[in-house]
Amino acid sequence: MKQDRNFDDLAHKFAASIYGTAKGEIRQTVVWQDIEQILLALNPNQDVHQHKQVLNVLDAGGGLAQLSQKIAALGHNISLCDLSSEMLLLAKQDIRENQLLDRYQFIHSPVQNVAEHLNEPVDLVLFHAVMEWLAEPISALSSLCEQVKPGGIISVMFYNYNGLLFKNLICGNLNHVEQGMPHRKRFKLQPQQGIKPDLVYQCLEQAGFEIIGKTGVRTFHDYMQNHDMGDFSFEQILAMEQKLCRQEPFLSLGRYIHVYAQRKN
Repeated sequence: MKQDRNFDDLAHKFAASIYGTAKGEIRQTVVWQDIEQILLALNPNQDVHQHKQVLNVLDAGGGLAQLSQKIAALGHNISLCDLSSEMLLLAKQDIRENQLLDRYQFIHSPVQNVAEHLNEPVDLVLFHAVMEWLAEPISALSSLCEQVKPGGIISVMFYNYNGLLFKNLICGNLNHVEQGMPHRKRFKLQPQQGIKPDLVYQCLEQAGFEIIGKTGVRTFHDYMQNHDMGDFSFEQILAMEQKLCRQEPFLSLGRYIHVYAQRKN
């Protein structure tokens, strides 16, 4: 029986493997560009680094809070929610070192129950790289949509089913594809499942949101067969990822997809 994944046992390894890598840098760079656009949409006619309105942000399943700390540094308030107490502990240590502790509320809870810990709907929900670890991902997304105030925005990044399928196809894993690409437990940091983009988009629209942006995260980097071959630098890869990530067909082949949507008034 599929269950929500708790990272208490892998928190330290997860931190090193996900964020201390080229993959992590590409992810942080392209998604932060979107976040800047989101902050501008929530604060029209104001510079992203000079906000007058303090936003209330929910970082749902936020883990180590790398991205929300950048938002907190701009003067906004963050509620960091995670199922893993170990992840929250690591995040709190990092947040304290960055002198952002006064901007944070910490919530040890499944994202599905976060409403019990919030006084009111928030301006922005971050729901990044969580759905693929949940038993009922679309249901969780739907519940988080309810925590966004009218005019607010939800930012969702998910492990792309189409990217997972394409990766297995070009690697020749056809038997695995024909078996439905079941999760391989020996790869502990590989998400439990890929999420079909249309299900995410449909959920957002049915919840009364208008999709205002989509970005492919790592549209080609993860498909490069041999990183020791070819004539390139990491800076070139990063620049090319930024160039291609918001145009088709590359967007829809991203290993992750970041989509953000605004709740209609």
